[in-house]
Amino acid sequence: MLEATVANHATLSDTTSLVHNNEVDLLDLLLNRLVLENIVAYLPVSSLLNLASVNREYRSLVYESPGIFRYLDISKLRTLQFDTSAIDQGSQVWRNVQLDENLTEDDFYSGPLRGVFSCLLRRNILQDVQTLVLDGLSVTAELCNDIIQHACYSVQILSIREVKSLNHGKLRQTLQYACRPSRPEGTPRLKALYVFGSKDMAKASVDPPERRNISSEWNQKSQRALTSSLESEGDAWWHQKGVMVRPKRDMDGWATCLLACQGIIAFDAILCEGPRHYNSPAFGQVSAKGPGEPEIAIFALSACEGCGRSPEGMIEARGAQHRLPLLSPAPILSSSLRAATTPMQPAQSFTSLVTKSCWECGQNCESCIDDTQRMCRRCGGGYCVTHNEGCTLTHCDWCTSRGRGLGRL
Repeated sequence: MLEATVANHATLSDTTSLVHNNEVDLLDLLLNRLVLENIVAYLPVSSLLNLASVNREYRSLVYESPGIFRYLDISKLRTLQFDTSAIDQGSQVWRNVQLDENLTEDDFYSGPLRGVFSCLLRRNILQDVQTLVLDGLSVTAELCNDIIQHACYSVQILSIREVKSLNHGKLRQTLQYACRPSRPEGTPRLKALYVFGSKDMAKASVDPPERRNISSEWNQKSQRALTSSLESEGDAWWHQKGVMVRPKRDMDGWATCLLACQGIIAFDAILCEGPRHYNSPAFGQVSAKGPGEPEIAIFALSACEGCGRSPEGMIEARGAQHRLPLLSPAPILSSSLRAATTPMQPAQSFTSLVTKSCWECGQNCESCIDDTQRMCRRCGGGYCVTHNEGCTLTHCDWCTSRGRGLGRL
């Protein structure tokens, strides 16, 4: 379709020859599918619309190329920054004559965001969005219900961290209804929901040189140092240990919701799989006190220092999808669940401090193994100097008892 529409420019097959002829302009470069996908994902929707308004060729490129609007982050739009408090606070009553008397609370709080969605729908953009980031905006449970249930949305990854005006109880009802056993085949389209974590830290804006001062420069240096420090810590849940989820109100209700959505919708939190919970693989196998109801996992713990295991089994990055938490931030270049749960840095393999090198010795630490285990210089096999009678410090008992050319060594 692109080759037929952009008639006056080189096609994808001609891009390589143009590179060698130094005749490549921006449109020729963007006709390369790989280059296009890796650029548009980092551009705001306003920049893409401005690019489409240059001429017909760019308009065809933007509106007719699949996946251009796959990732949409509108959390930074100024028109959507909603800092107004509740409509009615006790004796305070709204007296703005511009407000309709029939205006509902959902219409008031989600009105700006619905207006943006309506504009995107008219431009045939909304149905192509698969990753939608609404962190920090005014998002109601009714709007989330429309995103999950309505046919005009194709959102697979939704991020609503630290949003305002959200009724968590209604949102849980929507999620549990969408994941009911009698749901239609292929529903819900939503596969991942970010709701528990904190929104990503905004990058510091660079002031012009004439407005800089000592304090602002030090603030920027401190923020850059903090950002680099957080990046070096690795991914949450895998490389970072300790508190992973800040407790919210009605965490028990969210635990029930996560259990109902298990295997259908993934979250940026997981259920605790300790032996005392009935959803744990080790439930009933280990004596544990406490209720058996499911709970949200608050802490990320390491394995046993000795054996590298746990009663319920360790969660691995390549394990079952429903056991893996979503990692922040939401993936940009892909809208798959695998991309949202795969750590950027590979997890370090566990090295057990206690191993069994001799069946008669049993489990030993590294220092004991170094004292008792040897490598035969003749056959190359390992042996234990304590339990292999007839061996020496250089040869095993089998090579020593048969000679095996020891005189030539």
